[in-house]
Amino acid sequence: MNRILIVEDDPSLGRGLVIALTDAETAPTLAASCADARRLLAEQAFDLCIFDVGLPDGSGLDLLTELRQVSVTPVLLLTANDLETDIVTGFTLGADDYITKPFSLAVLRVRVAAQLRRAKSGAPVCRVGEYEFDFDRLTFAHGGKPIALSQTEQKLLKLLVENRGRTLPRDTLIDRIWTDGAAYVDENALSVTVRRLRSKLGDDAPIKTIYGVGYTWAVEA
Repeated sequence: MNRILIVEDDPSLGRGLVIALTDAETAPTLAASCADARRLLAEQAFDLCIFDVGLPDGSGLDLLTELRQVSVTPVLLLTANDLETDIVTGFTLGADDYITKPFSLAVLRVRVAAQLRRAKSGAPVCRVGEYEFDFDRLTFAHGGKPIALSQTEQKLLKLLVENRGRTLPRDTLIDRIWTDGAAYVDENALSVTVRRLRSKLGDDAPIKTIYGVGYTWAVEA
């Protein structure tokens, strides 16, 4: 079942979106504000999020920024503006697609289906520069030469690469890497893992430390 979070403060449009996207394989959930959206995102995982940019207690761009700190869930933005700056801002923050109001529900369904299909199919091999990472087969290479990574290093690499260009806070990385229920994880464990991963990937690895915040897989401007 595909779970979709729709954040739209217009009651009529919100109900219309829920009806249009509900079928045997899709279950939309409607939120009317940033506060409602944050609560729902904390309670469950979604396969796709649709954020209206203009909301009564904030912006869909704020929600997008917060979500990208912890998740690569596809996000489609609904905007009343078709200004280039709004579109660029959305994509810069990590949006996967956008649609400008007013829009055809048929077009929206096609866009949503495309994002869900892309998220589920996901290319198993990720190529970044001279690096080639296959997170399904757990094979990693740099310039054609294989790299042996521990399970912890694999988890860290996957999070950084999937969120490349975005800074992941240390607490977020610790929570998502050490998921075995341990009551306490020494923060030094993350620093050690980062150092070992950098050493194995080589000098070309663009793993950057954002002091006081966390780490990012940097991308060229």
